[in-house]
Amino acid sequence: MTVAPPPRPRTWPRTLAVWAVVAVITAIAASPLIGIDLGAGFGAIGKNWQNGVTKLVELFQLDWRILPRTLPPLLQTIEMAVAGTAVSALLAIPLSLWSARLTNPWAPARGIVRFVLNIVRAIPDLLYAAILVAMVGVGALPGILALILLDVAIIVKLVAEAIDAGSDGALEAGRAAGGTQFQINRTLALPDMWPAFTSQTLYVLELNVRVSAVLGLVGAGGLGLLIDEVRTFFHYDQLAVIILELLAVIVILELGSSWLRRRLT
Repeated sequence: MTVAPPPRPRTWPRTLAVWAVVAVITAIAASPLIGIDLGAGFGAIGKNWQNGVTKLVELFQLDWRILPRTLPPLLQTIEMAVAGTAVSALLAIPLSLWSARLTNPWAPARGIVRFVLNIVRAIPDLLYAAILVAMVGVGALPGILALILLDVAIIVKLVAEAIDAGSDGALEAGRAAGGTQFQINRTLALPDMWPAFTSQTLYVLELNVRVSAVLGLVGAGGLGLLIDEVRTFFHYDQLAVIILELLAVIVILELGSSWLRRRLT
């Protein structure tokens, strides 16, 4: 007796839905009323390509005479990144536990923490820096405060998701043994979250070096102030040196964090 193969599943509804979404997005993007005028954009590229080539040529003509001027703001950028990461990591430890379902069973409190952090994460870092510069003045302090706000929201979200993705067997055993939620989080949840917490903190440190260099464009200290000055006077040969210097620092941080992650796992 032969057994008939099972019927082939119908995939056309899913495929049709995907193509429908693609068609709607394409129609919106191509609409001159609510979308992007791609024709004008490509026309501008074709019209001004010589100006872009000139700027690229200037970028490759490095002016190393600016290098001594870049060292103090570069050091300030690194200090801003380290300070912002350290403070945000300390704040993120309890907030991560309060934001995760397994470590905070009380849904209203968990929802409030997540809602506030979603709002914090939705605001661009440059807007934070611009507001804080107006409040506390030009310098490194508004940059550090902006980094703390951004970093706490990022670390808490990623670490809380890692906690919820783990097993809750040990936590249930702690509750069955009569432990309070604070005791369970301190003795069971914290050791389990350290690998994810360390990995995300190192990632945020790398991100902060890039972000802190940009925050200086609105007066938040660091290398961005020098970048804004050089860019204002169209010294692209000096700007290229700053970019290479920043790239070297980021690569060193990437290698160091990768080595540290391997040692901790």
